[in-house]
Amino acid sequence: MLTTVVGSYPVILKNPSSPIEKISDFLGLQDPYKAAINLAVSDQLNAGIDIVSDGQLRGEMVPLFASKIPGMVVEGHLSKIKNKISIPLSSIGADDLKYAKNILNKNLRKLNLPEEDLYKKGIKGLVTGPSTMVYSSRIEGFYNPHEKEEAIMDMAQALKKEAEFLENAGANIIQIDEPFISTGLVDVSTARKGVEIISKDLKVPVALHVCGDVGGVFHQLLKFKVDIIDCEFAGINKNIQLLQSVSDFKGKKIGFGCIDTKKEDVEGVDSIRNLIKQGQDIMGNENMIIDPDCGMRMLSRHSAFSKLKNMVEAAKWQN
Repeated sequence: MLTTVVGSYPVILKNPSSPIEKISDFLGLQDPYKAAINLAVSDQLNAGIDIVSDGQLRGEMVPLFASKIPGMVVEGHLSKIKNKISIPLSSIGADDLKYAKNILNKNLRKLNLPEEDLYKKGIKGLVTGPSTMVYSSRIEGFYNPHEKEEAIMDMAQALKKEAEFLENAGANIIQIDEPFISTGLVDVSTARKGVEIISKDLKVPVALHVCGDVGGVFHQLLKFKVDIIDCEFAGINKNIQLLQSVSDFKGKKIGFGCIDTKKEDVEGVDSIRNLIKQGQDIMGNENMIIDPDCGMRMLSRHSAFSKLKNMVEAAKWQN
């Protein structure tokens, strides 16, 4: 079974130590996130992950995008829509993805993996979904705050361009993060239109990540034009019951979240293995992709790495 991450990883920034680094930092030429990306990608590979991410280290999923999309601003900790949302002229994450892919390739040459393992390795590009962007932001201009569909459609067009940037930068999968879909606040048909604006014409597989209790929306998620539906199954066990109620997954893979990213405690291999087995009995190996429940940004590096390592070990046993 293929293993991956949902996206974010603990942010480990190091102060400049060498004279050259200190001078570069003083001149504003030092990018502390480059070393953090290197660490995040290396940790994921050393844990055995197949499809890694750049760690999404430069900010949280909504402000990171809001700070770069024309029509939006971030004030304090709040994202705001002030004017008409338009397409950004440059990418939000493509440079980091390219840098992370170079690290991935360098590490793969060192690992000397067998060919059957090597072909599975890759990197995913991350896009915060249009409904989540709009519902997480305060509308203060141009759009009616009580009628969000127009803003979501414009947001989808802006994010489609970002997905294209990421694909051209070398992403093997594009993941659209839409946690708000499970809240009951979002009109699912509008969310689907937004996601499909982004996914249309992409040449790489597209994953839709929806965390939380998806009981009210799971059957609708299967109608989205994406290749992978990714949900939590460790922190929210009753989501597994939904899988039992599905007779047709409509050709989609299920991203099977099997480690709880809200807890620092590291699950044992046997515990993860037993959870994967429940999904396996329902869907079979061929329909599962193994990953954490959500991003790992809030965990310590030790916990995040240990959880990923145990998850990979459990998935190998199931294979």
